[in-house]
Amino acid sequence: MHVSTAPARKDLEETLLATLSADAPWSLIEHFANENLIRESGSEDERGAAQYISDQLSRFGVEHTVHTPELFLSVPVRSRLVAGGREFHAKSPAFSISTPPDGLSGEAIFIPDFNASRGADLFDFIPATEDVEVAGKIVVVNGFGGPPPVSFFEERGAIGQIYLNPGENIHWGICTTIWGAPDLDNYRSQPHTPVLAINQSDGEALLAQLAAGKTQVTLHTELREGWVECPCIDAVIRGNEEAERFVLVHGHLDSWDIGIGDNAVGNATLLELARIFQAQRDQLARSLRVVWWTGHSTGRYGASTWFADRFGLELARHCIAQVNIDSPGCRWADTYTDVTMMTEASEFACQAIEDASGIPATGARPHQAGDYSFNNIGLSAFFMLLSSMSAELREEKGYYGVGGCGGNIAWHTEDDRLEIADQEVLMRDLRVYTAALQRVLNNPLHPYDFGALAQEFAGTLARYSEAAGEQADFGPAHCALAGLQEALGELYGAAAGLAGRGVGDAAVRAFNDAQLALARELVPINFTRKGRFRTEPAVPIPQLPDLAAALTVAGTSGHLRNVTKTHLLRGVNRVAWCFEQATAIARRAAAVISG
Repeated sequence: MHVSTAPARKDLEETLLATLSADAPWSLIEHFANENLIRESGSEDERGAAQYISDQLSRFGVEHTVHTPELFLSVPVRSRLVAGGREFHAKSPAFSISTPPDGLSGEAIFIPDFNASRGADLFDFIPATEDVEVAGKIVVVNGFGGPPPVSFFEERGAIGQIYLNPGENIHWGICTTIWGAPDLDNYRSQPHTPVLAINQSDGEALLAQLAAGKTQVTLHTELREGWVECPCIDAVIRGNEEAERFVLVHGHLDSWDIGIGDNAVGNATLLELARIFQAQRDQLARSLRVVWWTGHSTGRYGASTWFADRFGLELARHCIAQVNIDSPGCRWADTYTDVTMMTEASEFACQAIEDASGIPATGARPHQAGDYSFNNIGLSAFFMLLSSMSAELREEKGYYGVGGCGGNIAWHTEDDRLEIADQEVLMRDLRVYTAALQRVLNNPLHPYDFGALAQEFAGTLARYSEAAGEQADFGPAHCALAGLQEALGELYGAAAGLAGRGVGDAAVRAFNDAQLALARELVPINFTRKGRFRTEPAVPIPQLPDLAAALTVAGTSGHLRNVTKTHLLRGVNRVAWCFEQATAIARRAAAVISG
């Protein structure tokens, strides 16, 4: 690691950790649970929850604004499935379409060995095969109906979709690929067929009907769709030496049903972080911005995307890191395995977790999920889901993989209630967030190692080059990356003696400016295909996505092969140019630091 991961203000970190209390966060959790606040976006309960948080922030003296952006929402109202004279209970994901009053009928077809699961590939569904004939049919699929499988079957002509959830509860979800509010580039991509899910035992009954012969089914779905004003709480705790530079820490307020594990626990965590950092605001070098989003589920990250749009220039100029908080503090969560973090932040984030919790951590590449709405701006990031129950414990309990609640399968169901939260785990997770945030706010040097990211890029380029063979020339990208690695060595070498200097030191500032400028170049090419200030679809984004077609070009021929080769040529140009820009950034900063 080229930058120290230890706290420069160990005294302040110890003070912050010592002042952590369960009083305010647990009171919020109990209030949300006991009042049965179903925080559906745009609802009175959501506004009531926002008012509760605003009142608590005022009590703690935290400066804050309640924005009311107009978000595009799709809220499931009711759904049912009729097959073979039997009616099945069902749920539709947000952004399914509503059927006519008499429903949509058609022949159902089961797609075996095609599992739209939520296991290890939680957010990164990739079909095992594209060889399916579903035009004009209603498909029946094992798993969850997220954006990738729904769009996959729509593209192949399916007129409706039924997902067989793996447990006895049906999980709510979201099936649109559009991230946040639609714009002219993507508004036509909203799903255009009805989608619903049923539970495992009903799924087995439906499959028995299909096995007995040709089966007609009727889908009934009703959703409420439109533009709705929703609250977005934006709290600011101002630092002193570099008040304009800030860390954005955030999580979603809205919920499916009461949603204690997803995400009342996150709301409580944010509130306690605001309280303790406000109390020590005179000791903070930089500012902390604490934000509660709405429209996370029924708006597909609506408020966080609005915030990225509305404050995009400010974020690009001044944001050091974005830190997402979703589903901490849940029962039985005893590990920190595959915690979301960008490569350049991995060593720092893993060290903060182990220092604060005593538990070793491992990191994983951020998925195209959560409220990671800032990749296109170029913000380095760490955390989304944090603690989770171990794989061994999930297996012992017979649990399948889910997308939150610490691994509890109450996630996105009516069972996500007070018992899902665990006060002891919540306080341990709060220690992790506190330590990590304190270090970014007060350590002289921003804690990123872009040398580690460059090494990852080298491996990615090698893999893509081998797969493409003679169909693509990755030489310019390899050459530009070699220059970047050399320049980063110069930068981190020059910065080796800066850790003992203050935040306001000119050389420290030059190094930190370079760290943010490197992020603005290298994060977008690793997570986006559309460029800065444009949203990506909610589908898997591979490493260096402009070049990922290298993995498939060898299997193409004719027109498609030439199209793919053209795509790769343009991708190499974009990637090589970004590497060159990053090289110039690193070398300029190294020269300034070296004097």
